[in-house]
Amino acid sequence: MQGQFRKNIGRLYIIKVAKWFMLTMPIIMLFYKDMGLTHEEAFQLKAIYSISIVVFEIPSGYLADILGRKYTLILGTILGTAGFIFYSFGSGYWMFLVAEMTLGIGQSFISGSDSAMLFDSLKADGRKHQYLKYEGLNFSIGNYSEALAGLAGGALAEISLHLPFYLQTGIAFIGIPAALTLIEPPREEKRKRPGFMDILKVVRYALVQNNQLRWNLVYSSIIGTSTLTMAWVYQLRLHEFGFTEIFIGGTATALNLLVGTVTLFSSKLERRMGKELTVLSTSIIITGGFIAGGLTHSAVFFLPVLGIFYMARGVATPVLKDYINQITPSDIRATVLSVRSLLIRAIFAVMAPLFGWISDHLSLSQALWIVGLVFMALSLSTVSLFLSTLKKAQ
Repeated sequence: MQGQFRKNIGRLYIIKVAKWFMLTMPIIMLFYKDMGLTHEEAFQLKAIYSISIVVFEIPSGYLADILGRKYTLILGTILGTAGFIFYSFGSGYWMFLVAEMTLGIGQSFISGSDSAMLFDSLKADGRKHQYLKYEGLNFSIGNYSEALAGLAGGALAEISLHLPFYLQTGIAFIGIPAALTLIEPPREEKRKRPGFMDILKVVRYALVQNNQLRWNLVYSSIIGTSTLTMAWVYQLRLHEFGFTEIFIGGTATALNLLVGTVTLFSSKLERRMGKELTVLSTSIIITGGFIAGGLTHSAVFFLPVLGIFYMARGVATPVLKDYINQITPSDIRATVLSVRSLLIRAIFAVMAPLFGWISDHLSLSQALWIVGLVFMALSLSTVSLFLSTLKKAQ
């Protein structure tokens, strides 16, 4: 039986490409601006996307644990395709709202399930100790996909800001056959009585009863929200500096190539630096990147800040996710990973409209350093508790 689940890894990579080859990512804020939306409305849409994920995140992870990861991945890829169809043929705030809700629900069915499928596939083949290596490779593939899509999306946007959305629909579609052909790996045990109370038990276990898991989730979510926020913010900052769509897309390509390359070496860096130094350094760089970006008034200085920020992201994301996987029971892994994603999206749903409001009423640079201070305060208030759980695990 061992070896048959190797095929899942390639199929999960295809799903990752379908999800991360985002032609629309580097230009969507410019698209909203072109369509007459304010910064506040643009970030409201991204908040709605996050709220949609929050509502469905844990139920979707629970369904992945009950019905299997394959079924939720199939549903997620179908909804992801539908969301871009709405963007391609709709216009205006309310149609974009429907598109973001559809994409958010689709994302919730993929988030957590893909990592759980990868871990369980490796475990079934007797290679669970290689998870960080493959998760790092998976994350790198996503970033390389996003990198190539950045330049392509920027070039297409020079022709029409709608064109990237048309092609994005086809790219999202390729994830559907990949999900359909996945092989569900066996698990140690499955919960046999599905219900809302069972979901609450897992959430309570993860966030209340298990102190080690709680602070892993909380800290990882704060850092995850920080990196998510910067992904939407920097394109507006570069546009403010006067750069064109194709340059912004090219910057997205360079940043994602950088983060993808760093991610390949994340496990080695973590072993050399040690857990404590890895966590502290990435935390300071990521949260401090907002402050530095807000205080910098020249692209000559802003671009290096972005580069260092994305290098830290390339280390932090797979490493923090691995810490969670290593202390989570198999039968609730997808649900717990969904709790992490839920926390990220819940924090973002609060921070995004706040950022938009500040940038509309003050300035984009002020919004950057103000939000950066908030992220830094949140990370510093939880990092010691998180580090204490790592020491206990050693």
